Amino acid sequence: MRRRLAPVIASAAGVLVFAAPASAAPADKPLVLSTWTQTSASSYSAWVAARGNRVKWAAYGFDWSTDYCSSSPDNPFGFAFRTSCARHDFGYRNYKAAGTFPANKDRLDNALHADLKRVCSAYSGAKKTSCDSTAWTYYQAVKAFGLSPQAAPAAEPAAQ
Repeated sequence: MRRRLAPVIASAAGVLVFAAPASAAPADKPLVLSTWTQTSASSYSAWVAARGNRVKWAAYGFDWSTDYCSSSPDNPFGFAFRTSCARHDFGYRNYKAAGTFPANKDRLDNALHADLKRVCSAYSGAKKTSCDSTAWTYYQAVKAFGLSPQAAPAAEPAAQ
């Protein structure tokens, strides 16, 4: 009897050890967060790829929720600002959770503006001028009125 129970008990103990959730996010979480919230196109692309494969990053405990462009249109005049606004929300929410929001707010707002200008680069002539103007307005709004995630309106859960 003792021989039969020993492997079962050892096996059950092993399952409990491996099934227990990690108590802390990986140590490189601040580096990953910083990498995904820079003004560069490569930072934006890396974040978009990660957002598309959130399961891979689950251990980091990132907050992927968003309200997109808050009370402003997500696609003003047909300009696709929605994803740029989602990345901006990601930065605001996660730096606030890390307790380092004030030190990073300016960079997050600048990254939003860079993202919006990249959207506008697909246009030319009057349409580009209109897009750039709208991007500038959005940037000025978040720069002046950007709220901490706790003060912002309720967000959608991690939208696809």
